[in-house]
Amino acid sequence: MGTDNIDTRLLRELTEQSQDLNSDALRVTNAALTDYSETAEPANRRWWRRSGALLGGLGAATLLGSGRAAAASNDIMALQTAASLENLAVNVYRTAAGLSFIKNGNKTVLAFITKTTEQHLAHGKAFNSAATKAGGKAQTEPDPKYAAIVNEQLPSLKTPADVVKLAITLEDVAAQTYTKNVGQVQDANLRQLFASVAPVEAQHRATLLAVQALLAADLNALVAIPTDAAKLPAAAGSVGIPDTFYPTKDASPVSEGAVK
Repeated sequence: MGTDNIDTRLLRELTEQSQDLNSDALRVTNAALTDYSETAEPANRRWWRRSGALLGGLGAATLLGSGRAAAASNDIMALQTAASLENLAVNVYRTAAGLSFIKNGNKTVLAFITKTTEQHLAHGKAFNSAATKAGGKAQTEPDPKYAAIVNEQLPSLKTPADVVKLAITLEDVAAQTYTKNVGQVQDANLRQLFASVAPVEAQHRATLLAVQALLAADLNALVAIPTDAAKLPAAAGSVGIPDTFYPTKDASPVSEGAVK
């Protein structure tokens, strides 16, 4: 069935929902960045002074100051790795938007890709802003591990289903990484930052999983609201949310995309 025959209302609705969720997340993200910017830049100096005041000795201050500096370094690397994942997602979605079967296909699919690209750009900017405020460098390169996977798969993208499959991989690793980072970073505002972005990536994945299932079953006509519920697969209600708790086993290490 050609793309002209696909009812675009579902994807339009999903695009609106994604934008709403991302807007809510960015409000939380911006609040976290505001709080973080007030404390991040002098963090090492503040921790050093606090260490000396509380422990009352240069040796103890050195020990605690060293530990705090290491924690700050890990936080910066986590932010840079997150930015690298966002950079890669932007590259992939922009490439997908230029493919003939996407560019000349369903306009709503293209609009969804465009909106998702904008969201990843905003996430990457937020992560890099926090990294530079903490004294680190902005990460402008893509994640090296997944960039290699993308470069290997790009020539084989021949259908919308191929694009969806690759995008699911990237959205999933981002969601897993940010979910795990909530418990790994030391700064409370950074926990809030990662916690605000993780559900947006998870929502992207859920949407893509639903579309993937319908494409695989050759049920393009059912991508609609309202739809013919009697014809939907039995798993239609759960395919987009296969996990009760979001997994983190495939999360990227904090150092994976750090600036070298």
